[in-house]
Amino acid sequence: MKSFLKILAIIFALLFIAAAVVQYNDPDAIKWYVIYGMAALASILFVLGRLKFLWALFLFGFFIGFAIYSWPVKFEGVTIGEGDIVNIERGREALGLLIAALAMGLFAYGSWQMPKKV
Repeated sequence: MKSFLKILAIIFALLFIAAAVVQYNDPDAIKWYVIYGMAALASILFVLGRLKFLWALFLFGFFIGFAIYSWPVKFEGVTIGEGDIVNIERGREALGLLIAALAMGLFAYGSWQMPKKV
């Protein structure tokens, strides 16, 4: 299980870095660089065995809370052209935050389960 979570953390780190890179033309790109950068850093720290359970739990709560805050009034999917662009953009942002929350939840579980180094 430990090896599986570490491989998953490497994949998540690469995905979060890629998600940050594609934000270059977003009006609030800096915000998303920070958000996805935090998720990538947490993923890398998990791989290195340096992510503490409480930090992973805090990030899980942060991403869940921000996803709820960002959720559009009316979810219209994620495909451009199928609804109001503002709702679609907010839906995409919220789903990205939920993916980050899922990763942090897995890392919290993994940090809690892994034997502590003395």
